[in-house]
Amino acid sequence: MEVGKPKSLSIIIPVYNERKTIKEIVKKVKNAPSLGLKKEIIIVDDGSNDGTANIVKKFESKNIKVFLHKKNKGKGAALRTGFKNATGDIFSTQDADLEYDPNEIKLLLEPILDSQADVVYGSRFVTNKPRRVLYFWHFLGNSFLTLLSNAFTDLNLTDMETGYKIFRREIIKRILPKLTSNRFGFEPEVTAYVSKLAKKYGYRVFEVGISYFGRTYQEGKKIGWKDGFQALWCIVKFNLFTKI
Repeated sequence: MEVGKPKSLSIIIPVYNERKTIKEIVKKVKNAPSLGLKKEIIIVDDGSNDGTANIVKKFESKNIKVFLHKKNKGKGAALRTGFKNATGDIFSTQDADLEYDPNEIKLLLEPILDSQADVVYGSRFVTNKPRRVLYFWHFLGNSFLTLLSNAFTDLNLTDMETGYKIFRREIIKRILPKLTSNRFGFEPEVTAYVSKLAKKYGYRVFEVGISYFGRTYQEGKKIGWKDGFQALWCIVKFNLFTKI
């Protein structure tokens, strides 16, 4: 396992057609506590066609890196671009749609900074924090995918599909050459590789409760039933037919 106290945090924000929320999410991420870690923000616009790209270009500064995909490739592809260009000791994913509160990144950081964890998932389902009540069938599908993933990985996660995942740099650098999922298949894929690394090297996986301010499809939610079927295949593929 990685030795040494982390000193810096890279927060990767994949963005696609989020002109209504991008300014607020960047402001929240900039102001969010990082528990003494030097903060680096990486924004990856994934081929937006609503003007988001023009907005994010203006954020580029000393501590904010901006990368633009000419064509829309998907969340997984945007995260790979972010990971490749991140320099922090810890990597965090952050959706751009305000469903996850950046002030809670500190909750995921604590187990790593306390030298208890190497990977931390933020769970929307084991928490006493506010959680917007939305789609039953979406929840059921999410629970089923998590259950199936757990059956293959032998992890006992409650929320494999969460948008909040934090990793020590070493782990992502081991996984990055293997990552291929362009869309939401990233979640089961990275979880499969995390479980393989945990078994091989003894990395510790934790889960903490977070709040969740979900959106409706009318408000801009993008994941759909096709992504659910893709996730099923990804669970099988990356657990049974790949090595780390």
